[in-house]
Amino acid sequence: MNPKIEQFRGIKRKISGVLLLDKPPRVSSNQALQIAKRIFTASKAGHTGTLDPLATGLLPICFGEATKFSSALLGADKTYEATLRLGYISTTGDAEGEISVAGEAPPQDWKLTPPQIETVLKSFTGVITQVPPMYSALKHQGKPLYTYAREGMEIERQPRKVIIYGLRMEALAGDEMRIAVKCGTGTYVRTLAEDIGKALGCGGAYLTALRRSILDDFDLSQSYTLDVLEAMPAAQRDACLRPADSLLHDLPAAILDDAAVVSLLQGRPVKSGFSGEGLDNLADLAEGEKIRLYDQQKRFLGLGEIKAPGEIAPKRLIGISECILRGALIDQ
Repeated sequence: MNPKIEQFRGIKRKISGVLLLDKPPRVSSNQALQIAKRIFTASKAGHTGTLDPLATGLLPICFGEATKFSSALLGADKTYEATLRLGYISTTGDAEGEISVAGEAPPQDWKLTPPQIETVLKSFTGVITQVPPMYSALKHQGKPLYTYAREGMEIERQPRKVIIYGLRMEALAGDEMRIAVKCGTGTYVRTLAEDIGKALGCGGAYLTALRRSILDDFDLSQSYTLDVLEAMPAAQRDACLRPADSLLHDLPAAILDDAAVVSLLQGRPVKSGFSGEGLDNLADLAEGEKIRLYDQQKRFLGLGEIKAPGEIAPKRLIGISECILRGALIDQ
C-alpha cells in the first residue's frame, strides 16, 4: 500500500449540498446514505425520510450544512409508481413477506373492467383512513412496530387519516396492476394496495414494486444513481449537488443589509434593514412563519422566523454565517 494513499484514506471533506439520489432496490435508506457519503468523502450526511428497502427512486441526501434543513421535506407530498399483485396478501405488504392466497376466485373470474377499476380507485382519493401496517417504523412503547411483528406479535393500531391527491391505473395484465399515486405525508402505499385489492373483490393485494418519482418539487429525472456517481470525476460529481436552500424554495425570502446581518448572526432580532424578495410586504407574514435569509451578495445565511409583524429572529443559521460575521466585525 502506498503510504501517502494510506495517510489520506480517512480524510473527510466538509462539503454541503443536496444530492437527489435514485435509490436502488434491496438497499436500505441508511445503506444508500452511507454509500453516498463514502463516494463524496463527506464528513456529515443525512437523508430526508426513508424509503423501504424494496422501494426505489427519489431519496434526497443532505451533506454538511444542508443537514440542518433535512426535516423540511418530511411533510412533503410524494408521487409513487406501484405494482400490485392482486388476489394475494403478504405479511409485510410487499414481496419480502410470506405470500398467501387472499381470495377464492381465480383471476379469470374477477371480470375487472376499466370503469369498475376507475370507480374503485376514485373511492380512495381525497381524505381516507388507514390502519398503519405492523411492518412499519411507528413506535409502540419506545420500539418500532416491526420489532413486534418479527416476534409474531400483533399490536392494536389506531386508524389515521391521510390524503390521496390522485390515483390512476397505468396497466393491467393478469393478476398484476400498475398504478400511479400522488399522496400526502404518512400514507402507506402497502396498505393502500391491500385495501384496493379488497375493494376490487380480489381478496387483497401486495406490492411487488414501488418507485418514488416525485418528492415536493424534486423529480426523478433530476436524480443520479450510485453507479453513475461512482464513475464520475470528483469535480463533476460535486457539481451534482444542489444548494442547501433548495430544500426551502417554497418559503419567502429576505435580503438583509450588513447591519441586519450582524444583528441576526449575533442572535438579535431585526425590525429594519431587510427587504422581501418576491414579496410586496414582509410585514404581512404571520408570527411564527419561517423565512429564508440572504445577505446583499445573495449568500444563503439560514432560516429565520417572524416574531412579530415586520420583525425577524434567527432560527437556524449555517456555518458560512460565522465567516460573514467575523468579516463584518473586522470591517467595523
